[in-house]
Amino acid sequence: MNPHAPNAPDSITVDASARNLGQCGSSERSKGVPQFYIPTGEVVKSEPKSKGIETPRKKKPRELAVITECCTGCSGSPACVPYCPVEDCMYWVTDEDNPPFGRIEVDPYLCIGCKKCTSKGPDGSFLDGCPWDAIEMVPIEEVETLLDTKFQL
Repeated sequence: MNPHAPNAPDSITVDASARNLGQCGSSERSKGVPQFYIPTGEVVKSEPKSKGIETPRKKKPRELAVITECCTGCSGSPACVPYCPVEDCMYWVTDEDNPPFGRIEVDPYLCIGCKKCTSKGPDGSFLDGCPWDAIEMVPIEEVETLLDTKFQL
């Protein structure tokens, strides 16, 4: 159970058509309508997961990292997770229909909106965001509306 939202479902899938996010791996954002996932309820945070600071965020971020349906989990070695500076903010979720495949999710109550997960790849290589365009920075007000909650500090 998510201590921040005890009655919430495990996650919600949001039709992102209003965001015009584009197809997976596409640099043109107008080609398709992926969905994105926002974990809300009880979630098993499996490895790999982010390591770093364990203190609560000091202020409410303007944007949160949100994973789209394009996430492949980079075959179990996600490029984004090592760059997240917050403990357990990014974590692996197994695809129940197709194990051992899975994807990464971001805890909206822990994300600080730093965008580090969108800008660097493994071993010091620099990417133009996630290699699959699977991470979107979404205004916190939009996430609050989708979750029907207000993030508190």
